Amino acid sequence: MNNLNIVSKTQSRSETIALLNDKARMGRDKTSKTMFTTNLLATLNPDRNDLDLQAQAKIIAAMRTCTFGNDSPERDIAWFDVDGHRVMMKIDYYDLTLEWGSEDPANPAVTRRVITPHSPSKSLISLS
Repeated sequence: MNNLNIVSKTQSRSETIALLNDKARMGRDKTSKTMFTTNLLATLNPDRNDLDLQAQAKIIAAMRTCTFGNDSPERDIAWFDVDGHRVMMKIDYYDLTLEWGSEDPANPAVTRRVITPHSPSKSLISLS
C-alpha cells in the first residue's frame, strides 16, 4: 500500500475515497471512528461481556487484512470471518459533527468516517 497521505491529481474520485477508507481502516485516520454493534460482540462472546475488548481486537485485525471485491471500488464494504462468524464491515461518511452525511467523501477536511463491523442479518445478505 502506498503512502495514504498523498492524493494525486490524476486519481479518480473513487480511488481517492478508497485510499481515505484504507487509511481509516488501518487506524491511520485519527478522525475516524469504529462502532461495534452489541449484537456482533455478543455473537463473538455469548457468555462473557468482559471479553469485548478481545473481540474488538480480533475484528480490527480481520478488518485490516480483509480483501475487497470488484463491487466495492471505494473499499467501503467488506465481508470477512472472525472466529468462524461472518462479519460485514461498512464505512459511512458524515460531516464534521457526525450529524449529517458528508457532502464530499473525497475531501477529508469535511468528512468523518465511521466504520461499523456488524453481524449480517438475513435482510443484508443480498446487496445486489
